[in-house]
Amino acid sequence: MSVSTAAADQSLCTPLPVLGRDVTVPLVTGGEVTYAALDYAASAPALQRVWDDVAAYAPYYGSVHRGAGYLSQLSTDLFENARGTVAEFLGCRAGDQVVFTRSTTDSLNLLARAIPAGCQVFVFETEHHASLLPWQHADVTYLDAPRTPGQAVEILERALAGRDPYGPALVCVTGASNVTGELWPVRELAAAAHAHGARIVLDAAQLAPHHPVSVTDLDVDWIAFSGHKLYAPFGSGVLAGRADWLQAAEPYLAGGGASRRVTRREDGGVAVEWHESAARHEAGSPNVIGAYAIAAACKALTEAGWDTLVAREQHLIAKVRAGLAEVPEVRVLSLFGDDAPRVGVLSFVVDGWNSSHFAAALSAEYGIGVRDGLFCAHPLVRTLLGTDPGTQGECGAPEAAPGEKSLNAIRVSFGAGTPDEHVDRFVNAVRELVRDGAKWQYRTEEGRCVPAV
Repeated sequence: MSVSTAAADQSLCTPLPVLGRDVTVPLVTGGEVTYAALDYAASAPALQRVWDDVAAYAPYYGSVHRGAGYLSQLSTDLFENARGTVAEFLGCRAGDQVVFTRSTTDSLNLLARAIPAGCQVFVFETEHHASLLPWQHADVTYLDAPRTPGQAVEILERALAGRDPYGPALVCVTGASNVTGELWPVRELAAAAHAHGARIVLDAAQLAPHHPVSVTDLDVDWIAFSGHKLYAPFGSGVLAGRADWLQAAEPYLAGGGASRRVTRREDGGVAVEWHESAARHEAGSPNVIGAYAIAAACKALTEAGWDTLVAREQHLIAKVRAGLAEVPEVRVLSLFGDDAPRVGVLSFVVDGWNSSHFAAALSAEYGIGVRDGLFCAHPLVRTLLGTDPGTQGECGAPEAAPGEKSLNAIRVSFGAGTPDEHVDRFVNAVRELVRDGAKWQYRTEEGRCVPAV
């Protein structure tokens, strides 16, 4: 191997610095080990760069859009500049709005409140609950799970062909599954939606931390994502895209900041003139630090270089898939097949194991944090597991003891801050648990599988 090739490989395998990378946790079998955080799909650790940027700003924190003092003016500038940074990160078009929310869930509920009367909504059953459930008060059509990307487009086109051609319509689709990590054909789905006079919103919660996402390139009408999955803490999210439906809708929350002018009417009531900008749906004191953290994460990921980040993640995905493939008892869940492109999210089940028991053993005996359950995507996981769609289950562990059959799965997820050692430890732990069994006894406590003491 040449020196230049070795240097390139070393660069590929260098994770971005994140908080918690040196945290140690106790093992039930004795001793401590560096924690392997492999639950990025739930919440990714904060990038050190993001934390440092927020810490540098924190002493200057002030209220925005209200104060004449220096700190308020500085905070207002940072807040609005963060909006511009996010717009650039998402490749927004001229006239698009960037609304800061609490999360992806909040963003999609906001849009659900803003859709015009009589709007028909089309959503695949494979969506996360954040994008599956907000439309229940609309005329919603739930689409069956496709088994190929092409079939997804065909299913949508058939559904759209049968809709009222004169009314408004909206398609909601994920960019990358939070269960399988598989990439969806967003550009093709957007083309199908627009060909039938519908608009489309992209749930990019799992896509944005792993791939560049552009409103313009994907030709979607809106994008929603969360800061806590994009290596940015403090509970903030984004809804970005077309302004017209947002401007025409009643404010998501009524209060200060959303109102431009409030006067008393002659009849004793109150007349309100609402803002037409993003502030219309940002009533109350905004989460300035959360918005600033998202902007810092957008800058950090862009500066790190998407080509490098994607290549490195594919290297980790290949490691995990190759390691799991060597264990016959492991079945990786997939809609589109083994060759489907994906981000660093994989779910699986292990023959002979309760999934909650397996996840508990990974944590207690190896210091590895994964997730077990239905991942707030119940219809999708049940489809992948081949269980009755009406079977009861929860986002967390079911009431099943170790060794009993469970109706959930195990999810491992990783990203820009994951070192190779964490992935290697995970693969070795899976192999050892399947071969040798757990070293400890476990019991079910309040719906969770925990080590017996």
